Order: sequence, then C-alpha cells, then structure tokens
Amino acid sequence: MLLYACTIFTSAFLLFLVQPVIAKQILPWFGGSAAVWTTCLVFFQVALLAGYAYSDLTTRKLKPRVQVMLHLALLAASLAVLPIVADADWKPAGDEDPGVRILGLLFATIGLPYFLLATTGPLVQAWFARTFPSGTVYRLFALSNLASMLALISYPFAFEPWVTTATQAYGWTTGYLLFALLCGASALYSLRAGAIAAGVTSAATPAARAPDATPPSRFDLGLWLALSAMGSWLLLAITNHITQNIASIPFLWLAPLTLYLLTFILCFESDGWYQRSLLLGPLAVILGFCAWGLQTSDVTLEIKIAIPLYLTGLFTCCMFFHGELAKMRPAPRYLTLFYLMVSLGGALGGMFVGLVAPRIFPAYYELGLGFVLTAVLAAITLRKTPFFVWLVAIAMAGVCGYFWNQQIEQLKEDARVMVRDFYGTLRTKDTGPETSEDAVRRLIHGVILHGEQYLKPERRTEPTTYYGPDSGVALAIKNISPGHQRVGVIGLGTGTLAAWGKAGDTYRFYDINPHVIEVAQSEFTYLRDSKARIETSLGDARLNLEREAPQNFDVLVVDAFSSDSIPVHLITREAMAVYLKHVKPGGAVVFHVTNRFLKLAPVVKSIADSLGLYTALIIDDAEETDFSKTDWMIVTRDRALVESAAIAGKASEVDAIPGLRPWTDDFNNLFQILK
Repeated sequence: MLLYACTIFTSAFLLFLVQPVIAKQILPWFGGSAAVWTTCLVFFQVALLAGYAYSDLTTRKLKPRVQVMLHLALLAASLAVLPIVADADWKPAGDEDPGVRILGLLFATIGLPYFLLATTGPLVQAWFARTFPSGTVYRLFALSNLASMLALISYPFAFEPWVTTATQAYGWTTGYLLFALLCGASALYSLRAGAIAAGVTSAATPAARAPDATPPSRFDLGLWLALSAMGSWLLLAITNHITQNIASIPFLWLAPLTLYLLTFILCFESDGWYQRSLLLGPLAVILGFCAWGLQTSDVTLEIKIAIPLYLTGLFTCCMFFHGELAKMRPAPRYLTLFYLMVSLGGALGGMFVGLVAPRIFPAYYELGLGFVLTAVLAAITLRKTPFFVWLVAIAMAGVCGYFWNQQIEQLKEDARVMVRDFYGTLRTKDTGPETSEDAVRRLIHGVILHGEQYLKPERRTEPTTYYGPDSGVALAIKNISPGHQRVGVIGLGTGTLAAWGKAGDTYRFYDINPHVIEVAQSEFTYLRDSKARIETSLGDARLNLEREAPQNFDVLVVDAFSSDSIPVHLITREAMAVYLKHVKPGGAVVFHVTNRFLKLAPVVKSIADSLGLYTALIIDDAEETDFSKTDWMIVTRDRALVESAAIAGKASEVDAIPGLRPWTDDFNNLFQILK
C-alpha cells in the first residue's frame, strides 16, 4: 500500500508542478499574455484525458502482464525527451497562431512524460483494487489531489522566489526519474500481488470480482461529464478574469487551480465534507453576486473585491460540482470509466474557454454564461429534491442570465469596434460628437484605457492621456538629440506618441497584436497625421529587436506596462541588454511604469544599477490638466542627461524594496513587488 501511495503522490506532485515550471519558461516567447496559461491548461486537460483513456482501455482490454510491459516500455521511452527545457526553435516569428504553437511546443517538450504522469492515478488505483479488493480505493484519489495542491501551493513560495527557471526544470527532471522507478516497481509488484489475491494469473481487471456492481446509466455518464466540465469551465474563466487586468503571474494562476483541487480533496476524501443542504444557500447567494459583479466596473477594477469574490465563487461552485460527483461515484469496477468521463468533461470545459470562446465571442462572455449554466445544471442535478429547492435553482438561472445580458449590453453600448484574440479584447468608443471640444475616441483593452484621441479635427494631433508635455517620455524626447530623432516604441496603443514626431523624425512602433495595429490605423489618426515617418513591426518586440540590426534609436520607449497584465520578459537584465544594443550612447530607454498593482520603478532601477546605468524617475501628477498621472523611468548611459536641469529638476526618489534582486529571464518574482 505504501508503494502505491508513494507512486501516486509523486506523480500527482510532478503532474501539477510541471504546469507553472513549463508555462513560466515559455511565457516570454508569447508576449507575457495571460492567455498563455489558459492555453497551457487546455493542453494539460487534454493530456490528462488521454492518460485516463489509456488507463481505462488498457485496464479493461489488456491482461495484467501485457499492460505492465507496455507501461514499462512507455516509461523508458519518456526518459529520452528529458530534460523538460523548451527548444528556442519554438519561439514565434510573429505571424502565426500563438495558441497552436504553444500546444505544439508543449507536446514536443513534455508530451510523453506528462501523459504517463496523467495515467498514474487511475492506473495505480486499478492495480490497488486488484491487489486489495476490499481497500478504499477512492481515498487514493484524494491523496492524488492533495499532492497536486501541495505542488501548486509550494511553487510561488518555495520554488519561484528562490530557484531559477532553469534549475526548476532540471530539478523536476530529477523528480521524474524517481517517479519512473516508483511506477515501474508498482507495476511489477501489482503482477505478483494481483495474482496472489486473485488466485490466478489471468484476471484482467477488478471487474471479475465485482459482478453485482450496478453499471452507470447514460444519464449518470452525462451528469458526470457536465459536472466536471462546468468545474473546468469556471476554473479557466475565473482565472482569465482575475489575471487579464493585473498580471500574468504564477501566484494568480495557481490560486484558482489550488481551490479547484481542494474541492476534489474534500469531496472525495470523506463524505462528511460535502453537505448539500448546507451548501445550496451560499451557492445561490455567491452565484448571484459573481454574476452581478461582471456588469459593474466598481467590482472588476477593484482587486480587493474582485479576487476574493471570484475565488470564493469558484470554491463554492466546485464544491457543488465535485460534491455531487463524489455522491455519484461508482463501484471500483467502473472507476476507470468514471475518471475517464470526469477527465473528458474537464477537457471539454477547458477547450471551450481556452480555444472556442476567443473565436466566437468578441469579449469575455464565457464567465457570465458559465454562471447561467451552473444554475441550470444545479436545477437538473436537484430534480429529485423538494420543489422549492428546484425553483430557487431555476430562479438563479434567470438572475444570472439577466446580469450576463447586462454585461453584454454594456460592452456593446456605443462600441464602434469590438474584437477579441489571443491577447485579449479591444473596444473603441466615442464620448461625444466630433463637434464637441472635449469629445474623444477611446481604445479600451479589457477594462483598461489604452489611449484616446480628440474627435474635433483641430485637436486630433494633440497628445493625450499618458503623454503630456511634463511626462517622463516627453522630457526625454525633448532633451535628447532633438533634431531628426529616431524613436522606438514598444506598445502601439492608439499611436499617441506619434504626435510628438517632427519632420525628419522616424517613429518605429512594435506591437504583438495585429488587431492593435489595425485599430490604430483605422480608428485613430495619430499615425497618418504625424509629421514623422512611421514604421510598424508586428510581433513580440523583444524577439523582433533580438533579430534586427541595431536601430540607433535616440529614445526607446517601453510602454507595455500601463495598469494591466505586464509582460515580465520586457523588464529583465537580458531585455535591457537588447535595448541598449539599439540605443545610441547618448540616448535613453524610457519605461512607462504607471501601474495600479505593481511597484515597477524599483525593478527598473535595480536592473540599471546592476549594469552601471543612470536613472531618473519622473512622476507627472498632471494637475489641472486633461492628462493622466504617470510614472516614467529614464535609463541611460549618459550621466549628464539625468543631471541636466530639465530632468534632474523633476526627478523623484525611487522607493527601495528590501531584498529585491535584479530580474533576469531566469529569475523574477512579481509577488515581491505587489503594492
């Protein structure tokens, strides 16, 4: 029993530890988008489904000896793809589908090891049931989920802050070698022990010893599928909701997944944790509040409300889904079929949110729809309960449907353009007619303003929002080689910075999102109205700059961090080295570090100090103006620039963060700089 338990615990720990390890490796290659994690989760769920299908098929169709020999051969083959370090050849060029490329990368890098880890839970439980016919096999399922949860909890606290990404990968590889030994030993032991327990060597499955077990009906299979699908649906949708406007960091990735697994542990470890009568009331209340929160920016923009609300909602909903699954679990004879249906449901829910929804919805509509379907599924599940309970479930479906419709109507209201892709959602809307003095057209990414332009023709060339005359970027542009400048800009937005361009200047904009370029060119006129020559480069800015010959920029503006999910790979020592290659000796790299949630200025300063560069933090309060309050960090090799009257007179001190190390591609910790 100890051997089986150790094998399951080790496999489950590695199964979920590899998720943040590999996702953090590839996050910089795909723009630091929160969708990278969602796509990874889809891959993990599909691979889990494949593992469970393999376990079910081989347990039912193969004799024990054949099954064990096949599994040992696959374990040996999986060692050939180690270590789990992503090949740089998978870095995108900029014009391919990032979702498809991520799936291919994951398949090539961790496909077979992850598949074999995924088979371990149901397969070893089947071996256990054959060896110990009277054992409590479903407690091993709870042990598996406990190990998974411990892996997720430990990563942001025990691994990420202290261990480099490369060391994480090699450490995981060592753990996988231990797992392969344990799994091989369990497989061989199951042959010997199973033969003794059965009295024969030809018994293929535990089914032979449970002929009277009632088989699950088609309705049972459908309900298993639906309950597991909705748990996965809400997991991914809520993860998207709380990460898209904050930061794509492992801590915020893993918190929802940890709660999701915790509900599995509680519901399958003991029947006492899930009490339907006690949960249904809180479920109805929290479901209503979560649905209401989607159609009010007061909740969406306030993380102290949004994160606790939606994590509580996820936990409560998943306790219902998984509690009902636990109540319906079949006899051990059908356990691999049960796990297969649960895994299939998880994969279908994940694929809808991760792959289908971005292609059929112009905005993040799937979370609101998920709340409606949760209430409908509750009504179906509770069909045999007192009529009042069923009626409340139907009423909650109506309430959630109303708020979901309100969310859709608010997003569509006055929207000129509304598009969605791998990198998020974009909307443009006008605040008034173009004859109005102060009317503007706004570009909104998710729920965050990413630029605006006056509609009145006479004011269209005026800079707005974060780019006022006293902002750090404006000071750099005005005081560095003011004649015939060459300016690079990472992050296009509306193209507002082009308003600072003069005849003879060249402004080169980098953006990873093709829709941003399309919208900037079609909905706004900054690019075509600018006196400067305008160039655009599609693709991840850092990857493009790595491939390009030196651009000799006077100013390189890194403007990808404003108030929302930030791409960490643009703010590391290696990134700074790339920038410096493209900046003239007397030029500057200017970072836009305005952020509601993260202290980015100390990160930039620590990197600059480690490279012997000079910095100036410019805080523009923009009082009594229409511009936004901004923080900009000027980084330069030229000490005279930051000591000049124009810059030094407006510079502020950077608040130090104790223990902050310069970020590198191999080490960074956003949790440390949360405000």
